[in-house]
Amino acid sequence: MQVELLTPKPVAPPAPATPATPAKPVAAPPKPAHPAPRPHPAPAPAVSAATPEPSALAAASPEVTASSAEAASASASASASASASASASQAPAAASGDKINVPLTGELRYDTLVNGVMNQTGTIHWANDGQRYEMVVSIPLPFVGPFVYSSKGHIDAFGIAPEQYSEQRGRRAADIAIFNRDTKQIVYTRTPNSQPLADGAQDRFSVVMQLTSLVRGAPDVYKPGVTRQFSVADNDSSEIWPMETVGDETVQARDGYVTARHFTRLPRREGDRRKLDVWLAPALGWLPVRILQTEPNGLEVEMLWAGKLQTPTAAVEPEAPGTRDASEETAPAPNPEIRP
Repeated sequence: MQVELLTPKPVAPPAPATPATPAKPVAAPPKPAHPAPRPHPAPAPAVSAATPEPSALAAASPEVTASSAEAASASASASASASASASASQAPAAASGDKINVPLTGELRYDTLVNGVMNQTGTIHWANDGQRYEMVVSIPLPFVGPFVYSSKGHIDAFGIAPEQYSEQRGRRAADIAIFNRDTKQIVYTRTPNSQPLADGAQDRFSVVMQLTSLVRGAPDVYKPGVTRQFSVADNDSSEIWPMETVGDETVQARDGYVTARHFTRLPRREGDRRKLDVWLAPALGWLPVRILQTEPNGLEVEMLWAGKLQTPTAAVEPEAPGTRDASEETAPAPNPEIRP
């Protein structure tokens, strides 16, 4: 079929010359058989066989052209979709171009301090099945009850994608923020206001694991002075948080000293005292070894890793570094009454 498509092109010019042989009146019928099997044009198509579409489409009839175009289009789209799915499965990069490595499931245990005074043990329940996640931060406070911050949602092309964030402080009712991805809006139970939902938007605590995921994906990117901006929703508003890399520091935890990379949220305005400082330890697979939350009224609530520490030279599995230290052996699950 391919020869029939390509032979009309070279045969067309010599067609007028063939009438010179009508000297044989009886042989006139057989002559058409000779032009068809001409051996001379056959080599030319073989050279262009690597890219047959352009020449074939130029010489073929409209019907053949249409069918060839459809076949080429179907082939191209099939190969494009195949390559796209292959690259999606191989590349860990997010839609923003960042490399994301979301931590695996773990029950994390922390010593808590309120304004520098040692308090009860706090917990971070982190669950990740590769498609959905849940994070529950529980910080016990004397005479008030636990502060419980909960975030749950899914994992998309931008990384962690919250669907609901709630804050419950002591015995007060929880304040909830809903990330409505159908309407691209964030709505709140504390206020009738709503705000646009940006791609990659986080809440006050999912941003910690999103930062962890980014650093796990490309730790060398986050050098001192590098600032990363996040769209972060609180319990009644959303704003931009500029998180700056301060540098590597030594943090003293219950089990000893560990090197950690310090990140701080820069003030959003003059006099702004609500901020978040996070120290991510490479020995723990870049999980937070220390979190310092400063409230607008100056209250400082600190969380220090209470599990065992790996030495910085210890071998760590690339797909789930630090997960062993976040397991139930070293970090027991939260108490049943505060478990989600």
